[in-house]
Amino acid sequence: MTGTSFDAPGDSRPALSRAVAVEPGKFAAAYWGKAPLLSRAGELAGPDGFADLLSPDAVDELLSRRGLRTPFLRVAQQGKVLPAARFTGGGGAGAEIGDQVVDDQVMRLYAEGATLVLQGLHRLWPPLIDYSRRLGAELRRPLQVNAYLTPPGSQGFSTHYDTHDVFVLQVDGTKRWRLHEPVLADPLEKQAWGGHADEVAATAQGEPAMDIVLSPGDALYLPRGWLHSAEALGHRSLHLTIGVRALTRYAVVEELLALAAGDARLRATLPYGVDVSDPDAVEPELTETVEALRDWLTGVEPAEVAARLRARDWPSARPEPVSPLAQLDFAAGLGVDDHVRVREGLRWQLADDGPEHVVLRLVGRTMRFPASCAAPLRVVLAGEPVRVGDLPLDDDADRLVLARRLLNEALVVPAPK
Repeated sequence: MTGTSFDAPGDSRPALSRAVAVEPGKFAAAYWGKAPLLSRAGELAGPDGFADLLSPDAVDELLSRRGLRTPFLRVAQQGKVLPAARFTGGGGAGAEIGDQVVDDQVMRLYAEGATLVLQGLHRLWPPLIDYSRRLGAELRRPLQVNAYLTPPGSQGFSTHYDTHDVFVLQVDGTKRWRLHEPVLADPLEKQAWGGHADEVAATAQGEPAMDIVLSPGDALYLPRGWLHSAEALGHRSLHLTIGVRALTRYAVVEELLALAAGDARLRATLPYGVDVSDPDAVEPELTETVEALRDWLTGVEPAEVAARLRARDWPSARPEPVSPLAQLDFAAGLGVDDHVRVREGLRWQLADDGPEHVVLRLVGRTMRFPASCAAPLRVVLAGEPVRVGDLPLDDDADRLVLARRLLNEALVVPAPK
C-alpha cells in the first residue's frame, strides 16, 4: 500500500485549477508534455489574480527584511547573470555573513534595467510553500518556484528552453511571450539549451508559434523544450514560474542499467587486446552484449525498478512543514479526544513484514510496527482527520502510544476537533 497525502485543510479547490482552465483529464491528454496552454484570468478558478501567492509588497519584504541570501536571488542584465558580489554583503552586527542581499544595491541594479529572480520560493514564502505542495501532490511531481521581476521594456533572458515543464502565473504588470517549437523534444536535465545555442538562436529568428501578452491573473503552461523569451511592456512585470521536474523513461533506463550490474554476463571482461577503436572488432562484443542485456531484461522484476525509482524520486518533494515546539507539546499532552491527521504531502509505503510486523517506508527511513498497528496506520494514512480514541486498537493506552509515536516522528500533525 503506497500513497501520498495531499488533502489540503481549509481549501478543497484543486490547485491545478488555478493554473489551467481545462479539466485535469483534458489537460493530461491534450497538453501535459505536449503543447502550451494559455489560460486567461476569467477562466481560472480561485481568487482574482495571484497576489495572494506573491505581491510586489511581498517582494519588497523578501528583499529587505528577511535576510535573504544567495542563491535565493539572481540578478540578470542583458541576458547575463551578474556576479553575486554586485548585490550582496554582510548584514551588520551579529549577521556578518557576506552573501546576504543588500537591498539598496538591488534597487540600483533594478532601476538600471536588471531582472531580479527570486529563487526557491517554495521554501521561503508561506503562501507558495502551501500552494506548491498541493500542486505537486496533485501532479505527483516535485516542484520549484521562482519569481521574475522585470523592469518596463526589459528582457531578462534571451530565447531559451527549460528542461522541466513550467506554469507561468502573471502577478503584476504585463509581459509579452514569444514561443517557438522545440529544437530538441523532451530534453533531459543534462541536455540544457546551451548545447543547442545555434539552433535556438536560428529558430528564434523565425515566426513564433505563439505571440501572446500575459496580464495579471493569466497563466501559461509550457512543456519542457519549448523555446521562449519574455519582455515586460509599459510597466514592471512580476510573474511566478513553477517548474515541474520530469520523471522520464530515460530515468527508468538508468535504473535498469544500475540493476544490470548484478548480471555476470554483462560484467564480463572484453577479450584480451580488443581494439575498441575498430568497429569490426567491437561488433561481435556489441552483439553479445545486446543479447545478454535482452536476456536479462526479460527477468526484471517491476518491484525492483519501482523501489529504485521511489528512492530517486521521493526525496525531491517535501511534506507539510511541522511546528516543532507545538508538535511536541501536543504529543506530551495527548488525550483520546484529540484529533490527528497525516502530514500533508508525506510519501509512504506500508507493507507486511512477516506475520508479526508491518513496515512503513518513508523518505530516508523505515519504521517497524507490530502487525496489530496495520489497521490504525491505514486509517491515519488515508488522509482524513481521526480521533485518537477511534483508532482500531484494543485499548486507549495502545492508541495513545501509537498516536504519540506518529506525532514524535512527524508523520501526523494535530487536527482541529
